[in-house]
Amino acid sequence: MTVVALNNPYRGEVRDREENFHGQRLLFIGWEDHLMFCAPHCIPVGSETPFSVLATQILPGIYGQHPDWARVEIDKIEWFRSGERFTPKFDATLAENGIGHKGLVRFRTPGLTGINGSFS
Repeated sequence: MTVVALNNPYRGEVRDREENFHGQRLLFIGWEDHLMFCAPHCIPVGSETPFSVLATQILPGIYGQHPDWARVEIDKIEWFRSGERFTPKFDATLAENGIGHKGLVRFRTPGLTGINGSFS
């Protein structure tokens, strides 16, 4: 998620650099069609975290309170990395899947569009 300063050269100290997170990276993650979560969550994760851990352990911890989550089929999720559709390698790390510091991962669960189809 690149930001361009309109007042170049930018002179402020960038405080959200990866080296400031003690071996963690920031990951933005959002669930499409579920506006109960109005914006992507930002979580710290290790770059060596397997994608399978994100999908099967981290996501349920974030989104498990939503009534649709019980019907999510992990193998049917449509994944997006920085706005582009991609097919993750579940046995590879986040870094190996091309997900870097401050990366954005969004996912869509076909057939699930919020509480009673309300997109909430």
